[in-house]
This record gives sequence, structure tokens and C-alpha cells, in this order.
Amino acid sequence: MEEEYIRLIFGLKIKQIRTDKDLSLFGLSKLSGLSKSYLNEIEKGKKYPKTDKIIKLSETLEVPYDQLVSLKLDKNLAPIGEILQSGILDEIPLELFGIQQSDLIDIIANAPSKVNAFISTIIEIAQHYNMSREGFYLASLRSYQEAHNNYFKDLEETVIRFANSYQIDLEGNITAEELKEILTEEFGYTINLGGIPKQEELENLRCVFIPKTRTLLLSDRVDEAQKTFIFAKELGYQYLEIKERPYTFSWIKYNDFEEVLNNFYASYFAGALIIPRNHLKNNLKKLFEPQQFSETIFHEIMGLYNASPESFYQRLTNILPKDFGMQNVFFLRFTHKKGTEKYNLVKELHITHQQQPRANEINEHYCRRWMAIKTLQRTVDEKLDYAFNIQISDYVDTDQQYLVFTSATPDPFREDYYRSIGIGFLISPALEKKIKFVNDPKIPKVKVGVTCETCSLQDCEVRKAPPKRIIAKEKNKKTAKLVNELIKAYS
Repeated sequence: MEEEYIRLIFGLKIKQIRTDKDLSLFGLSKLSGLSKSYLNEIEKGKKYPKTDKIIKLSETLEVPYDQLVSLKLDKNLAPIGEILQSGILDEIPLELFGIQQSDLIDIIANAPSKVNAFISTIIEIAQHYNMSREGFYLASLRSYQEAHNNYFKDLEETVIRFANSYQIDLEGNITAEELKEILTEEFGYTINLGGIPKQEELENLRCVFIPKTRTLLLSDRVDEAQKTFIFAKELGYQYLEIKERPYTFSWIKYNDFEEVLNNFYASYFAGALIIPRNHLKNNLKKLFEPQQFSETIFHEIMGLYNASPESFYQRLTNILPKDFGMQNVFFLRFTHKKGTEKYNLVKELHITHQQQPRANEINEHYCRRWMAIKTLQRTVDEKLDYAFNIQISDYVDTDQQYLVFTSATPDPFREDYYRSIGIGFLISPALEKKIKFVNDPKIPKVKVGVTCETCSLQDCEVRKAPPKRIIAKEKNKKTAKLVNELIKAYS
């Protein structure tokens, strides 16, 4: 890496000095006697010239030899040096998006001051929103999921091969016990239920895997559905032959992006195994065909699988875009502590990037009319073990409406904490053909905003903060109008 860094820095220096002197590569080649292709490879950081050629470049460009070979960069290139030395480009999963690191460096080198300002802005935004390294990894993963409409054909096919190999019925309700048997008999696992000590620092963990002895420690608070998911995920790690992985669930820390991606692959494998695609697809047709929404049918379908509500909702984000052509879908997960006013959006996914509710306003108050928050509040107020609701969210400052399903439960791992998961679909003529009950008059339609600070809704009974951004926008408009009138008056 040090050699690569030296080559890149030298190449960037040559390119900057050449362009400062208004020399083309052809011109530098003619003056120095070095071939144009060789100079191009130097500037791209692919080759580092021998001493005699550096001397020739030094003389041609009229720059001291020591200045050329020094790793010290001037202020225009200094940010690039910091980026290269920090190793951040190795952290970004560029290959997922078809980007070569060399191409990115070339872009940076062509406009260093502008790119420096852009990178500084990104860093400032990340600091403002307290974005951790793990947060950056998860944001990259989310972009990867969204780019694939959250459907991964290879993993779906791998699950079918696994089920055929181990004679698992993808039409039935898979149990934790049958998955446990495969883990112990085929992969040499030792399962220790209740193996996680009862200490405050460990209370949020569902399981810990000890790779040396293949021992899986489980919290005694995991229910049947959670146990099934954990076992299915471990089978995913083994069957996919994944080595680099987190050893706790929930994760404590991701060391690199490879762990984040592998954790996702194993989780996707688990969801596809527990909630088989074709089985779910056929049952969803029964839900979508009637003109009226049936909560009973919805929960009957959910009950067909040994899965938590969150796993079920997550699986819908794989199946609906692929098999029903519902591209405008969002998934949200909120947490809330009893007795507080704070609602945290901790997980989100947006297929096609068009959906309104996003975690980009974490210092503002999310709309209390959202189904996710109302259902959470009801779960707390009525001390419920499970709550469900459905509504059409009509966004006040756009012409967009979403059909939203939400379920909420207490968090079994944290006292006085609650969580809700929800999925929403942008209502359109195409969606009305696929989900026949969209126009069911019994489904309430509610005007909503995104955050109180950005919402123009008048006389909102649950508003938690004034619409300061709307007020500021209106003030700016009035100011601009008055300035235009002044300009006309004195022209």
C-alpha cells in the first residue's frame, strides 16, 4: 500500500505541474523524450520512474528533484493525500457499484479544490448526523439493496438447493428444532440455550458464536421465531461458506464492509428459507384480490411462517418488487422508550428512492400522524403485546399517497422499549390493479407530513414543534419579492 501511495502521489504531482504549465501529455513527451503512454501511466500512479527519468522530468518541468520525490503535497493536493493515506477508499465498497478506485482518484485529481470542498461537506454532514463507520457501511449496504430492488436471485436459488439437499419442506412451517438438527448433525454445532450470562452489558444480545468450538450461545429470552431465524442464519453462514462475519447478534461492531455484506447475505438466506418465495407469493394473491382489506387474512398469512413480524415485513420487500412489480416501496423500523418523546428511525429501505419518510431529519420531530408512531403509542398506552394498523398516508406538501401497514411489539431484550415495523406502497393506478382493496372506504386516509419542522399542515393536534423551515422559506420568498420591487423602483 505504501508503494502504491508513493506512485499515486508522484503521478498527481507530475499531472498538476504539467497542467499548471499548460502542457499536454504530448507536449511533455516531446520536451522530455519520454513516451506519451509512459507519462500517462506515471500520472495514473501505475508506474514509478527510475532516477534518471525523474531527473529528466525535473529538468523539463523546472522543478527541483527533491520537490518531485517528496511526499509533501501543496494545499490543492493535500486533501487527496489525506484520503489516500486514511485508507477510506479501501473502506468504500466501490466494486459493488462498478467503480474502479483509479477512476475515482482520477476524478479527484482533475478538480482537487472542488472535490476537496465536496468531501469536506460530506464529512461535515456525517459529523452533524453523528454517522459512525458502521453507519457508513450500513448506508452503503442499503444503496446496494436498493440498486437490486432488494431481490437477489442467486441467494433465492441457493436456498432452494439447500432445502432440496436437506429435505426441508418449503411448503411447511419450518421449526427451530429441524434447523437445529442440521446445525448439530451436519455442521458440528453445539447449541447452548441460556448460555449468555445475565449481565446488563449483554442484555441486548440474542446469540454469540464461538468459532473455535462451533458453540452457539443463545439468550434465554429468544422466542421460537427468533430461534428459528438465528439457526437459519447460521446455516446461511455455513452453506454459503462465509468466514468473515460478525460473531454476535445483534452486532456490536463491524470491522469492515465484508462483514456487513456477509451478515446481509446470511440474513437474506434465513428469510428466504423460513418464508419461501413461491409459497408467500401465492398467499399474498389471496390478500390482494378482495375489494376490502382483511386483517384476519393478513395475520393468517403471517402466521403460516415461523417468523417474527419484522422478518415477515422484510421478506415482503424482497417479494413485492420482484413478483408483483411494486417498485415504490419503503420499509421502516422505529424504536421508542416509554416515557420519552423521542422516536428513533433505526432501519429503513426505499426501493426506487421516491418515498417521503427518510432518516435525513434525525434532529427534527417525525410526524406523529405516521402509522408507525401512532401504533407504537397505542402499544405503550394500552400495554399491548402486539398491535397492528393500516392507513393511507396523504402527504400534505406533495400529491403522493401511501398505503401503509404497521405492526408494533414491546422489545423483549430492553425493558420499557418498544418497536414498530412498517411497509408502505405508493398509490398509483398500477398499484390499484394489483391491490384491489386500496380504495376500501374502511381504510382511514390521514393527512401527514415528514417532520413537524417541515410540515405546512394547519391546526395539527399532535404537532410537537413549529414549522420553522416553512416559516423561514416564506420569509425568504417575501424578502426576495421586496428586493425585486426595490430593483424595479430604482431601475
